[in-house]
Amino acid sequence: MNAFSRRGACPALSAPMQTGDGLLVRLNPVAGGLSPKSLIGLCESALRHGNGIMEVTARGSLQIRGLTAESAVLLAAEVDALGIAVRTGVPVETGPLAGIDPREIADPRALAERIRAAVEEAGLTPRLGPKVSVVVDGGGQLTMDGVTADVRLKAVRVGGNVMWSLSVAGDGQSARPLATADEDAARDIAVAVLRMTAEKGREAHARDLSERQLASLAGWHSFAPPSVLPDISPTRGEISRVAGGSPLSTLKIGEIAHEDAISPLEGEMSGRTEGGVQDRRPIGLFPLSNDTTALGIALPYGSMPAEKLIALAQSALSLGVAEIRLAPGRALLFLGQPSSANHLLQATATALGFVTTAADPRTRIAACPGTPACASGRIATRDIAETIAAENADILDFTLHISGCAKGCAHPGSAALTIVGGENGAGPVVNATAKALPAGYRPGYDAARGIGRVAAMVRSAQYPGETAAACLTRLGPAAIAESYRQE
Repeated sequence: MNAFSRRGACPALSAPMQTGDGLLVRLNPVAGGLSPKSLIGLCESALRHGNGIMEVTARGSLQIRGLTAESAVLLAAEVDALGIAVRTGVPVETGPLAGIDPREIADPRALAERIRAAVEEAGLTPRLGPKVSVVVDGGGQLTMDGVTADVRLKAVRVGGNVMWSLSVAGDGQSARPLATADEDAARDIAVAVLRMTAEKGREAHARDLSERQLASLAGWHSFAPPSVLPDISPTRGEISRVAGGSPLSTLKIGEIAHEDAISPLEGEMSGRTEGGVQDRRPIGLFPLSNDTTALGIALPYGSMPAEKLIALAQSALSLGVAEIRLAPGRALLFLGQPSSANHLLQATATALGFVTTAADPRTRIAACPGTPACASGRIATRDIAETIAAENADILDFTLHISGCAKGCAHPGSAALTIVGGENGAGPVVNATAKALPAGYRPGYDAARGIGRVAAMVRSAQYPGETAAACLTRLGPAAIAESYRQE
């Protein structure tokens, strides 16, 4: 573990990534969740070996920050000693309530495991980039519609049968429809998409596939087992028809319009797409198949000090929680407790500063650690975010991005409004990413007051029925910058 992975790679436990506040590792438990005791042990290890900042990402991964090359090795050993098995290889993700949600169309876990096995059998993991991913969504109360992926499979009902709708390169709204197939064929198509992507190199994603390749996939009516899927042509990457295998009479071909490559993803790293699909937030109570409920509690801005997470996990342990699952949307789901415990656990979480209601304005703000936690940060992002959430929650019908620097780690995609820290202070960016040039500046410590000026302008300029996001777009960067700089 002496070599650090480059920025943009996946910071797995065995390959920590260098960030502005040291090394970062990302964990995805094989079991999907952790016992309260295991989470406590993991937080204690993070306190010993990192800077004590714990994060849950927009995709539902657990991150530990502030490690060194030496302490990362010790952390990995302690994770192993805790008996926490972590996933490796191409991420094949299912929803946080997979298999226990009475409202899901199908349990996606078996298909997800078949895809993982086929990917490994085909030797694709070392040939694919670290951010290539697959989503298998059974539907239900907490869908995966808001998570971007290279390949998406979602359970649908066709007549009296459960089928799988396949799409590529996007979230539940933006992904390109490809086909609807039974489970066997769905697995084969998913692996074939990954084969085509791998042929283009480790920097490629499914968004780089051409219309000709997608037509080849959608029109491929006969399939062989994954171990004998056809090789991809080095020049055209098309799948030839295979003799043998079972005919896919249930395949419905997606529309193919023209020869251009499909459009790129937005918000790929974060799994959040401004103006895209809005899932039900994983906050509150969710009825389960065994007549119990899951309680969802979110981390504000996806981050909490390990000490507070330990306190919440200790409360959960005392109240009979059996499992804590990570959930997309920067949240935790508490399972197994009696219904009488939910109110007490919520009260504890609220007192500790966690997000316990979906109406909490902090759910509409994406903020990186900023200063002093991150050496790259130029502004105190979390302090700014807290002030804005307290004073201007009424205009937050969009995602406000507060970025400590131009890297935009908390929200790589475009946002309706972004505040970016730089050498000149903090400046606003409208309908763009943090990498765009701000339209003006004011001192970083005073950024929240600048947003207050923008909020006042929005309130006075909004048309009846107009959203704040639409109003910002109509007003434009120049007017917003002028208002932001007002004293």
